[in-house]
Amino acid sequence: MPAGIPNQLSFAMHPDTRILHAGYPSNRTPGPYLPGPAFAGTYVAPGDPAQHPLTYGRFHNPTWLAWEAALAELDGGEAIAFASGMAAVSAVFGVVLQPGDTLVLPTDCYYTTRILARDWLPKLGITVRTASTRADALGAHLAGARLLWLETPSNPELEVCDIAALATAARREGCLVAVDNTTATAFLQDPLALGADITMASDTKALTGHADVTLGHLSTRDAELATRLRTWRTQHGATPGPMEVWLAHRSLATLPLRQARQCATALALAERLATRRDVARVCYPGLASHPGHEVAKRQMRAYGSVLSFDLVTQERAERFLGSLTLVREATSFGSVHSSAERRARWGGDAVSEGFIRFSCGTEYPDDLIADVEQALG
Repeated sequence: MPAGIPNQLSFAMHPDTRILHAGYPSNRTPGPYLPGPAFAGTYVAPGDPAQHPLTYGRFHNPTWLAWEAALAELDGGEAIAFASGMAAVSAVFGVVLQPGDTLVLPTDCYYTTRILARDWLPKLGITVRTASTRADALGAHLAGARLLWLETPSNPELEVCDIAALATAARREGCLVAVDNTTATAFLQDPLALGADITMASDTKALTGHADVTLGHLSTRDAELATRLRTWRTQHGATPGPMEVWLAHRSLATLPLRQARQCATALALAERLATRRDVARVCYPGLASHPGHEVAKRQMRAYGSVLSFDLVTQERAERFLGSLTLVREATSFGSVHSSAERRARWGGDAVSEGFIRFSCGTEYPDDLIADVEQALG
């Protein structure tokens, strides 16, 4: 590891403190708190390349190394940064699955992950089995499978499954487990500690929280698997830009502060919406009425910044979105600025035309809730 990039911090520290300092130079290292992005496609490396830690821009970058050290601190495993969340998903499928293998996938996971599995994997001789996230239904499809893909809470209906129980069942079948942890982030949920082999996140969203980068990453405690995933990134060119990585690392320090406000606001808003007769249903694992509430309560520190609710018709949903004053109509989620969208406009999700996915930002909670209520009115 290059000079100035620290080893992992003591796990005796509170997670908030570890996140704040993760991947930064030590307090005894002269210079900037966080060195600026290293813009380098090639490095001076005379003689034997094996004698040099940095040789070529597709292989490594000091800015990635600092970011990956921070992610390792957060996830509890070796981290590999990618150019996007989907680049990370592709790497897992490409490294783990071979012709003749079977993938078990949620019917309600991220739409593009489903498209990738549906349109490409069968061409490679890979079988895809699907089931709902709810009630751990995926566990009934593990016989002979090579990889179980989980997403909890799912996007956009926020269904929850028991990671530890499914990981135990998968292990009995010799099946690896990967968890899309994008909605929760590792601040709220620890898939590797719960038994998963790989955790993945689209860092475009809540982890970085400013809607200004496109990034993804994987983490694993299996050193050999980490090497294979890193090799995939190098050979397929799925490398992140140093500027995006630096911005992400800079943003990570405020993750505990952002998530504390966002999760509290999301719960308060969900509780308020659940009392309204003009809202058909509210999806949020923090509600006691949510079918996955007890599991979420067990495996999450809080319930996330995203909630969804159903206004049934396209007309009502669009009238609601057009009446908001603080909330941006945009896809994605997790930003410090609240956003919302009618999910059916994209197609692909089994939701009504009036289904709203809502991402709570860091606005003062009463202001945001008042804006939502006036827009509904």
